[in-house]
Amino acid sequence: MAKAVADTQGENQAGFAFDTTTVTGFSHTHDSGTGGSPSMGNFPIFAQPNCPDDDINKCKWQQNDRAVAWTRDSPKARPGYFSITLENGVHAEMTVTNHSALYRFTFNADSAEPLNPVILVDLMDLPQSRKDGTASVSSSGRLTGNGTFNPSFGIGSYELHFCVDFKGADVRDTGAWVKNRANISQKSVTLTADGSNTASTLSAGTFTRFYAPKDNTIAARVGVSFMSVEQACSNAEKEQPNFDFAGTVSAAESAWRDKLDVISVNTDGVSSDLQKVFWSGVYRAMISPQDYTGENPLWKSDEPYYDSFYCIWDSYRGVHQLLTLMDPLSQSRMIRALVDIYRNEGYLPDCRMSLCKGHTQGGSNADVLIADAFLKNVSDVDWDTAYEAIVKDAEVEPANWDVEGRGGLRSWKELGYIPTDDYDPDGSGLHTRSISRTVEYAYNDFCIAEVAKRMGHQDDYEKYTKRASNWQNMFNEDQRSSINGVDTGFTGFLQPRYMNGTWGYQDPIFCSPLMNFTSCYLNPDGHETYEGSCWLYTFYAPQDMALLIKRLGGPQLFTSRLSYLHDSGVLYVGDEQAFLTVFQFHYAGRPALSAKRAHFYIPSQFNTSVSGIPGNDDGGAMGSFAVLSMMGLFPVHGQDVYLITPSFFKEISIRNSINGKVSIIRNLNFDPSYNAIYIQSARRDGEPWTKNWIGHDFFNQGGILELELGLNESTWGTRVEDLPPSMSDYQV
Repeated sequence: MAKAVADTQGENQAGFAFDTTTVTGFSHTHDSGTGGSPSMGNFPIFAQPNCPDDDINKCKWQQNDRAVAWTRDSPKARPGYFSITLENGVHAEMTVTNHSALYRFTFNADSAEPLNPVILVDLMDLPQSRKDGTASVSSSGRLTGNGTFNPSFGIGSYELHFCVDFKGADVRDTGAWVKNRANISQKSVTLTADGSNTASTLSAGTFTRFYAPKDNTIAARVGVSFMSVEQACSNAEKEQPNFDFAGTVSAAESAWRDKLDVISVNTDGVSSDLQKVFWSGVYRAMISPQDYTGENPLWKSDEPYYDSFYCIWDSYRGVHQLLTLMDPLSQSRMIRALVDIYRNEGYLPDCRMSLCKGHTQGGSNADVLIADAFLKNVSDVDWDTAYEAIVKDAEVEPANWDVEGRGGLRSWKELGYIPTDDYDPDGSGLHTRSISRTVEYAYNDFCIAEVAKRMGHQDDYEKYTKRASNWQNMFNEDQRSSINGVDTGFTGFLQPRYMNGTWGYQDPIFCSPLMNFTSCYLNPDGHETYEGSCWLYTFYAPQDMALLIKRLGGPQLFTSRLSYLHDSGVLYVGDEQAFLTVFQFHYAGRPALSAKRAHFYIPSQFNTSVSGIPGNDDGGAMGSFAVLSMMGLFPVHGQDVYLITPSFFKEISIRNSINGKVSIIRNLNFDPSYNAIYIQSARRDGEPWTKNWIGHDFFNQGGILELELGLNESTWGTRVEDLPPSMSDYQV
């Protein structure tokens, strides 16, 4: 839950960004890899070596005033540790436990001013959303307090508490500060949301000033809690009783090693840059969701509580599939947490952060996560309640479907699509995204059908299988597309549709990099697709790729159209809907082309440059895409299907952390120049394997998948019987 880092001025969604120049504080809670508004970053502390002329009011207090440049080559980041040097003479290091952060500030003793360090806490957060707050300081120098803040991508508010203790120097004095003035006789400060004390205009808090530390170093231990100040203090005292910085770093590294060591790769011939892309992707995919068990004040439960599902619309396409492979126990706990959220709040979330309901971007995609986990035998989940939850998504419209469930269910059930002019008397929400919501609802219902089938609910299986075909109701088979006035030559695209059945029009390239790229977001003018074009969404029918291929003209024309999507500039791989399109050549019997595309995007879009993540990481989504692509087994979300391509390593192994079984993917004739990236033949545990996909039993049972590689496309995985599952039969 604690994630400590320096907070910089500029675009700072997770606190620190390398393309910034100044640091304003060090905060203890963050959501990493998000887009849009910054998230959390509550109660930053800030260290100054002294106050000029020993005048407490000449110290820098207000956020903008205290901002100080950081030394360009100083940041060091690794799992469990971050450090940076500031030009005010402070070298800051930080590490964490589950609910507390430990900072070590080393001061430059060569300063012209005497060393009398001041460390303040600010009742602030990164998005400056504070509604109210209170801070106090005791005679021992302990800083405590709390505040009420807004979530960065949701509704409601949350309250967070903090507790800061120090070690390494004697306390000289303490006090409170407001804006640019401090007072050593005042020991507390309270801010209320009265219209004038808004976070954007008022910085305030408490501070402790010290005598010169003997070794020029002061440690600051910060506990955080959503429950109370007392629990914040208790968290820190239990987890870090001795202010042992080196020991805490070692424990954090050990925890990360335990998580990462389930994967082993043979790096012979693989560049260090590609290794960094792979391992940093693994790391980032394991940062969220965050374990807040024991820190949920909203309801009492013996179940795990996870937060920062930020957002499932992003993470359901890769993050949770990677977690199922690497950390199935945590994935089980996350699914249990989702089910418990349903028990206590009435619906599964599609997004959640800071104990608040987040905004729904498309369908009810927690349904996909439930199905994915169920089909892969994730353990210890109350599947009956989970099934109840996903069926409620499909059947009962919530009052506010902007933050849970689905809107337009009346039209969905009666018309089989979401009209662009939908009449919806049953709930309220943003009436946009009719195309993208339709195809996502159809896939959500397919996932429900898959669970229903295996749980023996035959009537539900038949009902939701039928609804899973509703994507066709938005398919205008006569629609054409032009780019710069030139017809692309392809016919048939998803298009808006009205309640009376007539067609509307949205240019198929609209909301692509070629046309009004940023026009399809969550706003009243957000249009009929979300963060993507009709060109892109026309490919979204992973439940029935055989029928989609047929409707797009057959395998050859489908392959040509999919290649055009990637070559024309219509596609942006920085949005998660692009992920599966990299590998959908498998469904047309051309797995070699999927391998070719994966090796194009890595490293052209995923690399070690400052811009080496397309867009933002979206809570580890981009990291998981890179990792799964480089592993060579790309999961189809919500299905027990992994599409096979050669990994980027000579050999990669994954150990099941529950049963110890090891799965090995081995490339024969491995070519580190990545020219020979086409599978000629495959063997599973010594027996020929002709399917271009494999199931999760490979990871549950362990085994060896050997891929013989060559320079040219072969016939492997191209026969109809070797293609991935589909609702409809493939055409011979």
